[in-house]
Amino acid sequence: MKVHPNTLAAYLEVAKQAAMEAGNVLKKYFRKLDASMIEEKAANDFVTDVDRRSEQIIKNHIITHFSDHAILAEESETQTNTSPFLWIIDPLDGTANYIHGVPAFAISIALEIKGELCMGIVYDPIKADIFSAVKGQGASKNGKPIHVSLPKNLNDSLIATGFPFRKKNIVDTYVKIFRELLNHASDMRRCGSASLDLAYTADGIFSGFFEYALSPWDIAAGALLVQEAGGITTDFNGKNNYLKTGNIIAGSKIIHNELLKIIQSNDPNYFEK
Repeated sequence: MKVHPNTLAAYLEVAKQAAMEAGNVLKKYFRKLDASMIEEKAANDFVTDVDRRSEQIIKNHIITHFSDHAILAEESETQTNTSPFLWIIDPLDGTANYIHGVPAFAISIALEIKGELCMGIVYDPIKADIFSAVKGQGASKNGKPIHVSLPKNLNDSLIATGFPFRKKNIVDTYVKIFRELLNHASDMRRCGSASLDLAYTADGIFSGFFEYALSPWDIAAGALLVQEAGGITTDFNGKNNYLKTGNIIAGSKIIHNELLKIIQSNDPNYFEK
């Protein structure tokens, strides 16, 4: 679906305004939470009152400007309607970090139009960094163009990942992959926020990123950032179904392909995921 660049720019501006206002709330309560503000949704999966406040702020911005658009957000989880315009929101990606006072968390907002990612931002309120991308227009950090790093191979690469703490049945497989990467990559990092990992991959800080079992709101904006920064994002089959499978590989063509090969060689069931 073709959308006029000025229209996409308007969507991007609303997303930025929403993220910055919600980010002020995240900063206000960072390291000031008390136990009454934290709830365990499921085993090792927490939500805070701040998550909910941030989400409501973002949704209010979208509803005010685009009342007929649909919204899919982490804390409400259900899509609000069947509009071809779908906003995909994570109001606080890195909740565990936030709860424990680790300054590595972000707000992620993406817009999908008829199933195609067209706009995305990742906002780090602590550093006041806004990573943004519009389909076909490149990616930027605070208004300056960014590009994925272009190492010759994994030996020169810093690879980011996330642990599959909600999927205990794949831990052994993940450890096999992790072990092999330790033998090939320059080093590994676990940041605790998939949207930031993808933003840093788009910015050339990380050479690549992979993770199992994520949700659409974790990766939608970051995936577009990587693509518009000259990289590749796929699922573990090398296909474009990462928003459905939750499994994602991102990086330059060379690094993506090497990560894909290692994952497929160590996970005999990758094609089922």
